[in-house]
Amino acid sequence: MNQLATLSDLSALPKTTGGGTAPARKSSAASLTRKQKAAIIVRLLVNEGAEVTLAELPESLQADLTQQMGAMRYVDRATLADVVNEFADELESIGLHFAGGIAGALSALDGRISPQTAARLRKEAGVRQTGDPWTRIRALPARRLIDFIRQESTEVAAVLLSKLDTAKAAEVLSKLPGPEARRITYAVSLTANVTPEAVDRIGLSLASQLDRDPVRAFSAEPVERVGAILNNSPAATRDELLDGLEQEDETFAGEVRKAIFTFGNIAERIEPSDIPGIMRELDQAIAARALAAAQEKGFGEVVEFMLGNMSKRMADNLRDEMADVGSLKPKDAEAAMNEVVAVIRKQADTGEIAFVVEDED
Repeated sequence: MNQLATLSDLSALPKTTGGGTAPARKSSAASLTRKQKAAIIVRLLVNEGAEVTLAELPESLQADLTQQMGAMRYVDRATLADVVNEFADELESIGLHFAGGIAGALSALDGRISPQTAARLRKEAGVRQTGDPWTRIRALPARRLIDFIRQESTEVAAVLLSKLDTAKAAEVLSKLPGPEARRITYAVSLTANVTPEAVDRIGLSLASQLDRDPVRAFSAEPVERVGAILNNSPAATRDELLDGLEQEDETFAGEVRKAIFTFGNIAERIEPSDIPGIMRELDQAIAARALAAAQEKGFGEVVEFMLGNMSKRMADNLRDEMADVGSLKPKDAEAAMNEVVAVIRKQADTGEIAFVVEDED
């Protein structure tokens, strides 16, 4: 049961009333206010080494609790026992706890209702998305973070960069023009005296811009969607469409070509050390058919790249099987090669392997 939920709703702690059997010991619990009882419980939990994440409470309650604890001196054992029993009874009586207000409900249903519905309800209620704004910002892709950097001052960009994890910050810097990246990097050295309040305000300001973004019907970018479609298209269709795209929009066509991964890209975009893992997931008969088809279609360099980066015994066995495959129908040849590509893309999607990018040595 959520102890903080009970602490945050101080009025939930019932007043001690008379009646019943009188306690055998003298206790002053009945004369304590609800805030004092909450302060006693928190102090006890902290003394016992419990993890009490008070930061999740509203700031006003955190301040009230701190001030109350500062005003108190000591509590006798009888009173402590009564307050603890009262608190335990309250916890046991709670069946469910609902986060207060539409903001809490939206947070609880995040990912379970459509983004369009969530955005409309948030706009109608006039609430922003709850939680740490920097958690949302750190989860953004590099391209969206670069949009922020270009719209904000160098000082804000330096704070933003400092709040990112190292890998994401390096990725963002690598995509910025050299002079701009140097200005922001230097500005990071001037952030030593930035207060937590200023960082919070910057995070809230950036997050509020996210709340104003229109809800998109597609989560993937157009380049990614077109690339995924063409990846699963026959080679002739793919080449024809790419040629047509280049006539319409050469820049977009170039981005799509980068997003496409075909059998012919294996030698240039797969690390040699990843080949054994790819081959282990492939049926050997399918691998032999794919390599034989690739040899016939002029992908000899890719075939030798794959054979040269697996064990000699496996390579020799595959060469023997390739010799027995003979000539394949174009449809069967492409299907076999696509099996290899499908395994590679699956491993890339799960993080088992990573594609080599063009500007990487």
